[in-house]
Amino acid sequence: MARALLPLLTASLALAFAPLASADLPEIQKRGSLRALAVLSDEETYFVSQKAGQPPGFDIEVLEGFARLHRLKVELVPAAGWDALIPALLKGKGDVVAGGFTDTESRRRQIEFTAEVFPTRTVVMNRKPRPAIKSLDELRGEKVGTIKGTFMLEELQAAGITGVDDGVASGGLPEALKGGRITAGVDGLEAALVAQSRDKDLQLGAFLGKPSSLAYGVRKEDAALLRALNEYIGNLRKTPTWSRLVVKYFGEAAPEILRKARAQ
Repeated sequence: MARALLPLLTASLALAFAPLASADLPEIQKRGSLRALAVLSDEETYFVSQKAGQPPGFDIEVLEGFARLHRLKVELVPAAGWDALIPALLKGKGDVVAGGFTDTESRRRQIEFTAEVFPTRTVVMNRKPRPAIKSLDELRGEKVGTIKGTFMLEELQAAGITGVDDGVASGGLPEALKGGRITAGVDGLEAALVAQSRDKDLQLGAFLGKPSSLAYGVRKEDAALLRALNEYIGNLRKTPTWSRLVVKYFGEAAPEILRKARAQ
């Protein structure tokens, strides 16, 4: 009897200590909801928003279109911070990372990324009447701030910029500049565009690194979900809907500024 029970016990222990099962597209369809992990901010609501009376955000509108196609609903799962997104995804707490998430080499070692959803680039911003910061040498003489766990911090580290204040809250760089905590903020171009539209004394300066892409992150084993998202995103980018969403959330000037950021 003991020998007969041993295989059952071994199998039970293996199940107990096995990693959480992948939630690829067939499992997501059975559940009926696509769980989107994102960092929520009261200031940065252009990609993801839960504020009453506000549109849901660029990323949520894109994902809702995908969800309708597959008869799903989008379930937003808040993350504690940018550096918590990938661990939460790998633990099975969500199916996709969204909310203005940058496709980087270091992140690709852990997860897969979809096709580009939105073009981006790291940009330096400061406040008038000081001149705009146009070079890395000028930036080295500033009190630089950015957000922990983001690709902007990676770009600063790659450029050899030290002493960076990375304790600024998500969406808090404009206020940190205004209050004098920092003299130069380094953010994604999409965030800088929105901040500048709200405060005409903010000005954009040098770009750092190379043009990048915002995309959705998925687990490496979720191949069906990745294929379906890529097909949907590829088709969406060919339609006027994508351009309409860009203007809706980032302003009339956004398409031209995004083109310049790609070209320089």
